Amino acid sequence: MRFARLGTFLVRRRWWVIALSAIFFLVAGAYGGDVAKRLSNGGFSDPSAEASRASGYLENTLGSGTPNVVVLVRPANDGATVDSPDVAAAGAAITAELAGMEGVSEAVSYWSLGNAPPLRSTDSGSALVLARATGDEEVARERVAVIAERFSRSDGVTVTQVGGMTEAFREVGETIEKDLALAEMIALPITLLILLFVFRSVVAASLPLMVGGFSIIGTFTVLKLLSEVTTVSIFALNLTTALGLGLAIDYSLLFVSRYREERAKGHDANDAVVRTVATAGRAVVFSGLTVAVALGALLLFPVSFLRSFAYAGIGVVAMALIGAVVVLPAVMAALGDRVDKLPIGRKRMAATVARPVEQSFWYRMAHAVMRRPLAVAVATIAVLLFLGMPFLRLQTGTSDDRVLPASANARQVGDELREGYSSKDIGAMSVVFPSGSPGDAEIDRYGAALSLVGGVSRVDAPTGIYLNGARLPVGPELTDRYATPNGPWLSVVPNVDPMSAAGEQLVSDVRAVPAPDGTERLVGGQGAELVDLKAGIVRQLPWAALVIVLATFVLLFLSFGSVLVPIKALLLNTLSLTATFGAMVWIFQDGNLSGSLGFTATGMLDLTMPILMFCIAFGLSMDYEVFLLSRVKEEHDRTGDNTEAVAIGLARTGRIITAAAATIAVVFLAFATSSISFIKLFGIGLTLAVLVDATLIRATLVPAFMKLAGETNWWAPRWMTRLYDRAGMSEAAAEAALIDLTVQGATNDASNDADDGARNGAADQRRSLKETART
Repeated sequence: MRFARLGTFLVRRRWWVIALSAIFFLVAGAYGGDVAKRLSNGGFSDPSAEASRASGYLENTLGSGTPNVVVLVRPANDGATVDSPDVAAAGAAITAELAGMEGVSEAVSYWSLGNAPPLRSTDSGSALVLARATGDEEVARERVAVIAERFSRSDGVTVTQVGGMTEAFREVGETIEKDLALAEMIALPITLLILLFVFRSVVAASLPLMVGGFSIIGTFTVLKLLSEVTTVSIFALNLTTALGLGLAIDYSLLFVSRYREERAKGHDANDAVVRTVATAGRAVVFSGLTVAVALGALLLFPVSFLRSFAYAGIGVVAMALIGAVVVLPAVMAALGDRVDKLPIGRKRMAATVARPVEQSFWYRMAHAVMRRPLAVAVATIAVLLFLGMPFLRLQTGTSDDRVLPASANARQVGDELREGYSSKDIGAMSVVFPSGSPGDAEIDRYGAALSLVGGVSRVDAPTGIYLNGARLPVGPELTDRYATPNGPWLSVVPNVDPMSAAGEQLVSDVRAVPAPDGTERLVGGQGAELVDLKAGIVRQLPWAALVIVLATFVLLFLSFGSVLVPIKALLLNTLSLTATFGAMVWIFQDGNLSGSLGFTATGMLDLTMPILMFCIAFGLSMDYEVFLLSRVKEEHDRTGDNTEAVAIGLARTGRIITAAAATIAVVFLAFATSSISFIKLFGIGLTLAVLVDATLIRATLVPAFMKLAGETNWWAPRWMTRLYDRAGMSEAAAEAALIDLTVQGATNDASNDADDGARNGAADQRRSLKETART
């Protein structure tokens, strides 16, 4: 990519670029503005896994399914129980009312099943009505919303609340929507104040907002187009807004700072824009590619929730690159020195840029570190590893109603089910037989064997109910639903939490029981979905890691022509995340600070969060790494002095990286105001990751390692050096292109002159300057 020529084109065609960008923004806004209506609240399971196939077969072929709606019924009057005549009559009426609603099937209750003990609390203070809202995830949530509005009530005899996983995640979606609106109201004013402070100009501070708006609206359009062909999670919008604004700030800071630096060197406004595109533009493109690679690895995982973040991440990086490398230079060329209009305070950025680099804090910091690089590196690594130690006891699971605040209906119902009911009917496993339907005798033996598995409360089957290996004589009202016209199925009800380690072990034990001869057996349910999700993610983790490592290494090698620099960057960026992951476990898994932060610790982290946060934080840390190393490489190519190149590179980018990290940290930290615990985890974790990487890592470990490696930093085998010479994007090549463009005007002027000597002189000058740059 010829960045210098791109810069020249953008300067010459600035108004065309601005006009086309404005048209795209308006069209994208009109089309993609309602993208939220097209996205899914689900996508947390692997559609190819055994549990998903069991659920699909149960619903689509057998026309049945496990309950996804729970109506908790309590007596309204003190002293009454669920067996009181008026409460029993009201409970039966509620059951009939729920069963008669459109889209509801198989509504049963404590009272309709002849006072079945598992559906009554241990103190007889509440009882359950269970039902199934039919349809896919989106349709089921819409139907549950109607049920929740209708049955969250008191009629003077009973008090009812609606719960279950479908209702829980419906409430999660609504709560997140409100929380994000609040987060944006908090983050945007603070971000604007930081931008005004950093850019020292109202006009300059508005440029990141322009690029951010372009990136976010453009990505909304991409996500809406993708929703036509695949499932896209609505949670991807969170990443779109946060990362779109964050990258816009990063890239705009780099561009404006470099533009001011070039103007301070005496270049005119147009030439300064061209030089900015050729240098900062190159760094932005390579940093953007590394972010896209890190997020693109999420495409390898089998759940649409994670893949949706890859769609959003790649889309927002692409739009941010277009906004920063194409639209922003055109706008800067149109503005010229008006970029610094409406200055803030007495001290402008231009004065800061013109100040000798040796006077900067980052320059002095770099030299202080490089005087004792080994001691600084050992001490910093020791601190990071110590802070990351809690991550060694990581326990993962999937989210349930406990991610909601204690005031939520679904959370209150869930708490009562966990504390007051010994049987976990809502977490029952379903066993189906897609081929080879077993007879009554085989089902009888199989059901008895399943009921003997540790952790099983009972087994419901077409032939009866099984407890501890024995079949109980029960009426057909309890067993008919398991004998469908298309085949039988069984319900295995646990007495352990299906979302716990004991629940996972129970799934393995149930699947280990031999199926009836001649049948294919599938086991589904909440616990089975968790087991299958873990297996699918663990299976893909090595491949995702390999993609990130290889692609990042290749990109960094093509950028810097070194073997050691990419390896060092990969190791340091991974190391920088140790403190973050340790904090995730210490705070959110162990429950430290749960009271202050307002969440309930469950002893585990949502399985998808560490993976998602690693890819986002790794991409952002690599973003800062490329910014820094690009400037170090530029200075090293110019002077050949490794130590001074590191110091100057850090001095030129330290303020930019710190300011960018501060602004994006504000955006992420605003997520911590959410009342949903995994969104709070997302915000706090990424804030820590960004701040640790942009300050501690860049200020200490990078200069320490660069000093220890010396000139080896830029070494590569001869065959790789030849490859880099042909395919790489070196700083020297960029500078040669700049020189070529600078003297091109002289050549053109000479061409208009009849004096052949002037024309030949300009050509000789160009050849001489280009040869000097290459050398």
